[in-house]
Amino acid sequence: MKRRIFAPEHDAFRETVRSFLAKEVLPYYAQWEKDGIVSREAWRAAGKQGLLGLAVPEEFGGGGTSDFRYSAVLAEEFTRAGAPGLALGLHNDIIGPYLTGLATEEQKRRWLPGFCDGTLITAIAMTEPGAGSDLQGIRTHAEDRGDHWVLNGSKTFISNGILADLVIVVAKTTPEGGAHGLSLLVVERGMDGFERGRNLDKIGQKAQDTAELFFHDVHVPKENLLGELNGAFVHLMTNLAQERLSIAVSAIAAAEHMLEITTEYVKEREAFGRPLATKQHIRFEVAEMATECAVTRTFVDRCIEAHGEDGAGELDAVHASMAKWWATELQKRVADRCLQLHGGYGYMTEYPVARAFTDGRIQTIYGGTTEIMKEIIGRSLLG
Repeated sequence: MKRRIFAPEHDAFRETVRSFLAKEVLPYYAQWEKDGIVSREAWRAAGKQGLLGLAVPEEFGGGGTSDFRYSAVLAEEFTRAGAPGLALGLHNDIIGPYLTGLATEEQKRRWLPGFCDGTLITAIAMTEPGAGSDLQGIRTHAEDRGDHWVLNGSKTFISNGILADLVIVVAKTTPEGGAHGLSLLVVERGMDGFERGRNLDKIGQKAQDTAELFFHDVHVPKENLLGELNGAFVHLMTNLAQERLSIAVSAIAAAEHMLEITTEYVKEREAFGRPLATKQHIRFEVAEMATECAVTRTFVDRCIEAHGEDGAGELDAVHASMAKWWATELQKRVADRCLQLHGGYGYMTEYPVARAFTDGRIQTIYGGTTEIMKEIIGRSLLG
């Protein structure tokens, strides 16, 4: 069935994204995977092409549109290209709302122009060695020293951790406050005491730098408090629906693309003198995956519509969690089944299905694990 959520301007934007990928990403991607990091030039090229800061007001150099459908197009095309290393979705859809929604006018003038032109790469640091989804377990803390905070602690699994020039750090500012004693402090490249650990060696998404971060008596100016003091919990919960929707969008796009390439493969690959596609088992496998993808696509597109053109629609945390859980688990199942249908070739990294298998495995973990998604949904139904 034809998708109904996009207008001609979104289709034109899709062509722009595809041209950008062909020119600025795909020729260099294999080297980025070997290096474990993308080039800063690629970020600047993305900024020049208008792919950064889509929702940032034009006065700060952004696109001036809060229509999430443009972000959906970006996510779909980067996923289909097998290029998750250039983490534009993290920058635009996850971190962007914190800066546009919480930053003061002074902070916006200071940070948003670089955010949009690619000279200021961002990250958000929440996860710690002993605390993931449980915010109450966060140990990184900041002590009020009058005109500045003194920040101490560590974070891990931080996407863009090596490249980031600006890191939004979730830190405990009121020790006795639990999850409601947390604040968002912005740490900038070059601050004394801010150190990056190793670029972590992952099983997938090799081109995307993921790092440990350490804070040793980092003096964070009071003007780098983002949002309300002790307001991090509310700020984080407010932005999670869009983050999880963004992950769901890329998940169903990945599943659909793996199905496409596998369908073509089984038509061409022969076994016992006949194409694999003539075998009933193969046809049933493809039929099942195609149906699951079609049903999931319908729900995810409905969530995009519900999110609204300004990101302030009716999409709530529960339905975003449903989309994230279902689409990412589907992605994982489809990746496994498609790899199996490729046989030995599916195990070779030169085949897209092998890279999709490893690149996509993180999808059921970051942004809230599948188990956390089920807990959110269950609580909404059962209390």
